[in-house]
Amino acid sequence: MSSADPTATRQFLDAVRFDAAGLVPCIAQQHDTGEVLMMAWMNRDAVAETLATGRVCYWSRSRGAPWRKGETSGQVQRLVDLRLDCDGDTLLALVDQVGVACHTGRRNCFFRAVRDGALAAIAEPEVDPKALYGA
Repeated sequence: MSSADPTATRQFLDAVRFDAAGLVPCIAQQHDTGEVLMMAWMNRDAVAETLATGRVCYWSRSRGAPWRKGETSGQVQRLVDLRLDCDGDTLLALVDQVGVACHTGRRNCFFRAVRDGALAAIAEPEVDPKALYGA
C-alpha cells in the first residue's frame, strides 16, 4: 500500500495527535496473522514517507534520525494498511514483515514474560543479530 493522494495524506496527518516531542507510537502487526511484532515511534515525516512509499519508516529517538525498517538488516516491513486509533494518538501499521522484526533476532519484540515466578524468554532468536547488523 502507498498513498500518493496528497489530500488523503494531509487529512491523515492532520488527524494524528503527535506528542510534545512531535512523536506518536506506532504498533506494527503482521497483517495476515495478527501477530504483534513491535512498537516504535514515528514523527510527521516518517508517517508521510510511510504512506508515500509503502515501506515503513520510523523515527529513531536514539539516533535522532529516520529509521527505515530493514535499511541495515534487510528485515523490511511493507505497509499493508496504516490505521489511527479513536483518540488519534496511536498508530497501527499492518505490515508484511520480511524476516524478523526484533533487533535481537527474534520474530517479534515481545519475547519476555513471567513464567514460574520469574522473567523468562519465551522465544529464541531465529537469526543471529551479528548476522543482521555485522556487530
